[in-house]
Amino acid sequence: MSEAPYPHLLAPLETSGITLRNRVIMSAMHTGLEDDPDDFPKLAAYIAERAHGGVGLIVTGGFGVNGEGLLGEGSGMLTEPGQVEPHRLVTAAAHGGGAAIVLQIAHGGAYSDLPETLAPSAVRPPIKPTTPRAMTGDEIEACIEDFVRTAELARDAGYDGVEVLGHEGYLITEFLAERTNQRDDEWGGTPVKRRRLPVEIVRRVRTRLGEDFLVLYRISVLDLVDGGQRLVDVLDLACELEDAGVSILTSGFGWHESQVPTIASSVPQGAFAWATGRLREAVRVPVSASNRITMPAAAEDILARGDADLIAMARPFLADPAWVNKAAAGRADEINTCIGCNQACLDHLFTKKPVSCLVNPRAARETELILAPTRRRKRCAVVGAGPAGLAGALALAERGHEVELFEAADVLGGHFRVAREVPGKADFAETLRYFETRLAQLGVTVRLGSVVAADDLLARGFDEIVVATGVNARRPAIEGVDHPKVLGYSDVLLGRVLPGERVAVIGAGGIGVDVSVALTAPAPVPGEDPVETWSRHWGVTRDEEVPGALVAPSAETPAREVYLLQRSPGRIGRTLGKTTGWIHLAELRRRGVKSISGVTYDRVDDAGLHITVDGVQQVLEVDHVVLCAGQESERGLYEQLSEAGVSVHLVGGADVATEIDAKRAIEQATRLGYAL
Repeated sequence: MSEAPYPHLLAPLETSGITLRNRVIMSAMHTGLEDDPDDFPKLAAYIAERAHGGVGLIVTGGFGVNGEGLLGEGSGMLTEPGQVEPHRLVTAAAHGGGAAIVLQIAHGGAYSDLPETLAPSAVRPPIKPTTPRAMTGDEIEACIEDFVRTAELARDAGYDGVEVLGHEGYLITEFLAERTNQRDDEWGGTPVKRRRLPVEIVRRVRTRLGEDFLVLYRISVLDLVDGGQRLVDVLDLACELEDAGVSILTSGFGWHESQVPTIASSVPQGAFAWATGRLREAVRVPVSASNRITMPAAAEDILARGDADLIAMARPFLADPAWVNKAAAGRADEINTCIGCNQACLDHLFTKKPVSCLVNPRAARETELILAPTRRRKRCAVVGAGPAGLAGALALAERGHEVELFEAADVLGGHFRVAREVPGKADFAETLRYFETRLAQLGVTVRLGSVVAADDLLARGFDEIVVATGVNARRPAIEGVDHPKVLGYSDVLLGRVLPGERVAVIGAGGIGVDVSVALTAPAPVPGEDPVETWSRHWGVTRDEEVPGALVAPSAETPAREVYLLQRSPGRIGRTLGKTTGWIHLAELRRRGVKSISGVTYDRVDDAGLHITVDGVQQVLEVDHVVLCAGQESERGLYEQLSEAGVSVHLVGGADVATEIDAKRAIEQATRLGYAL
């Protein structure tokens, strides 16, 4: 008899009188559904799907412990008995699926999006416009009681415990770091006094709530900011929290203002597991690893080598609520993997839009996007196997339709195949693996290398035709655009051509930035661990005595000299993602990429690229010019079919070409598939 898959990951764990069915935590991911009790039925549906998907312990998004510390205007809080009842929908949903659930309790401190904020000291965060007021001793004591009161209300609502939010730069972290705690009273001045607030919160929660109640603490293992805690101080805090009665230490990394990426696609898998391992060595209570752990094999390895007792993941459960069940059944190849893009989750969260997921648009919309079997099986054709075509074909097949997918290329993927070649975006290949696996399981007929004409489709008599023919790269009207120096971005990223040592990139949108990153990326050091390479690159040290775990990043020699050009005036990068754009721009600055805006493109010739900036003509003596100047929808087939009067639908880039928006394309195609 073969051994069960992932034995460490799927083993139960008992703590504080509660047995978790496995070592998987769905960590806090604020969706926006937490903020209005009227949305709690939607939140319950979201929670239920993940509980039934096999997760052991669920942590809700953050709830405020008082009105002064809300994460933002209108954010959810649990401060009065009258607010308890709606929460019972959520706890019942988790327990009905076999999962334990805890409420994350938080105070935003100086990070709160409120007109007036409170903090240990009057120190303005660099990412906020206002300076907080320093809390008085009485206010600190009252705040501790607020944490305890919310924990008591959470128990009344049926939660199995609470998680105290002690990372990301919110109030508790501000007390811990010398950069933000400049007090000289009993709440500051020494590491021991700076640690007093979180220790006292945990101690009082444990005393008042008893032993059979989970008390998790989200600990900032590495602050990744100047003047942050030393790791040695964090380990001392962990020991004091253990003595105070904490059940589980859940790990967190970085503050919101940190200039080190922690969860973007460019961060290597399990990049911070070594730090969790240090934490686990210091305490006897269970410790969870987190950040950029997306697949069961990686999670199992971390547990097997002793770097953690549990694995905490947030966005992977947006991408696939059945992650655990698929792992337990030996079907990891069916997991819809989080690709770390942040486009529909964190980018939405920080721009006050409803949170969802690029690769799973049903996330947090379970009551809206309902997958219902079709009443009449139709014969459907989908033309184009980029993200929109793949999502549309999958949605149709999942509903029970007979589907044929036509793709002109000899492989699936469209522009996702191109994107996965950008350094730091290799996980995009996981999405293609998922689609290929699911389409095969559902019996979708895939016809590669098939340029299908309208007459062919009409002759086959399909009931529904979905056109997802994507986009063509736009060739701007520049004199000399057909010169041999001029290259297309797809040819460059797919390795069909090798640009020279000096390159001009026309177009500074997302594709232009990706191409510039790829062109300048230094060659990897042979045999070096990717985590080591990444840590040197961003200046993350394992020295326990260094504040914030930050040192000077390593110097790099870029692979090429690159000019990044845009026609419009103003700052380059304005259209990039809120939570990832800064990472790409930081890379380009460090590699010496010369960004120029307000450019008029005059011509390309043997001398290079002739441009005019602020009325001054100049020549960029480059070996090649890469076109990233936008896209144009490919709609010829759709127009022919429309004229023929058949039932035809347009999705993805073929519908709207702007910046090749995979988020919009996948959602649009999924909604269509669910509706037909």
